[in-house]
Amino acid sequence: MVICLDGELGSGKTVFTKGLANALGIKESVTSPTFTIIKEYNDGEMPLYHMDVYRLKQPEEMYDLGYEEYFYGEGVTVVEWAQIIEPLLPDEYLGMEISVVPEGRELSFVPHGDRYERLIEELTGCDYSKYR
Repeated sequence: MVICLDGELGSGKTVFTKGLANALGIKESVTSPTFTIIKEYNDGEMPLYHMDVYRLKQPEEMYDLGYEEYFYGEGVTVVEWAQIIEPLLPDEYLGMEISVVPEGRELSFVPHGDRYERLIEELTGCDYSKYR
């Protein structure tokens, strides 16, 4: 599973990832991988790979990190600032925009591929095909 997070600084991308890690049973403290680019958490129900690509200048810098293993392997990969590496994203992933609004945060989902469309339908109870 690949989840791509976008939103302004401080919108809650890492906070979302902490909540996901908690749901996966990960006990290790989740922090932003801003300077390391990728952090791996393997002590939960499945591996969690947390990427923050904010500091990359070009998508091609991901080649040196072996990104394919994270996108096409086992586990859940969360990518913060995913729009920076958009040409390298898999064909199927869940896009998520986090916006700061007066009431708190607003989440917008953009599923890419049938698997993620079904996931959004299950989460929301809405027929996603109406919104294509």
